[in-house]
Amino acid sequence: MAATTISRAQAWEHVLRARRFDWQRGLSYQHGPISITAGGEWHCSDDIDAPASQLLDIMLPLVARTTPLVMAQLGQSLDGRIATECGASYYVTGQQGLVHLHALRAVVDAVVVGAGTVAMDDPRLTVRHVAGENPVRVVLDPRGRMSESRFVFEDDSAPTLHLVGHEHVARWQACHERHGRGVSVGGLGLKEDGVDPREVIDLLRHQGLNSVLVEGGGMTISRFLQEGCLNRLHSMVTPMIIGSGRPTLTLPVIECLSQAMRPSARHYTLGDDVLFDLDLGAVAQTDRN
Repeated sequence: MAATTISRAQAWEHVLRARRFDWQRGLSYQHGPISITAGGEWHCSDDIDAPASQLLDIMLPLVARTTPLVMAQLGQSLDGRIATECGASYYVTGQQGLVHLHALRAVVDAVVVGAGTVAMDDPRLTVRHVAGENPVRVVLDPRGRMSESRFVFEDDSAPTLHLVGHEHVARWQACHERHGRGVSVGGLGLKEDGVDPREVIDLLRHQGLNSVLVEGGGMTISRFLQEGCLNRLHSMVTPMIIGSGRPTLTLPVIECLSQAMRPSARHYTLGDDVLFDLDLGAVAQTDRN
């Protein structure tokens, strides 16, 4: 009798089960041939194909956790650009990179984007290329300048939380109610240089949203990284040279490479793209701040 081989589709089912498992009450989980421990270590008693094994390696550390998760995902060219000068970014990465992004959405409670990303790309921020539930869509719009006619405000396939400066809350609540939208509005303080990522994270956790994906844009991700608020960063690099364009990350200037962040890293091939999985949990931020 031929040995059973675990496929990528079956491995994804195990990822979703591990996401639903209560890791606060149990530090290990087993379903069929696959056993998983907190932190993402896993073992399979059956044969498992290479794509399935890689999927478990990448995704299980994100779901088999006893602590909250704040991570970010970037798709970039070889020369560190996420878009052209005019903002064209559809798509920087290939099909497997797009599937990976949707998989990340399916394993978090909330996906966060800045107002600029919504204005430029008008994204759906839903799960369509993998099985799984849509996360809560969170739009950071501290100055309350978003257009009313954005997909995330008009679509009811996933909850949307619109975070604006405190002085704009009443106006936007009335706006969304007037249009009969199921959009929640929350208030943010506004620092001189923008949103405080820690305030955003605290607000989301108070609503039970403990696993968060910061999806864009580059300035929003840069702010979360600079403030030491990211546990993990997935950077998808595609073999493309854009030249002039919008940079992936914008951080304070450093004088020497000893001040550079050097997180532990793993890398995986996804089609023509290379995924760098960076663990930022142990990165000291003192030299940056």
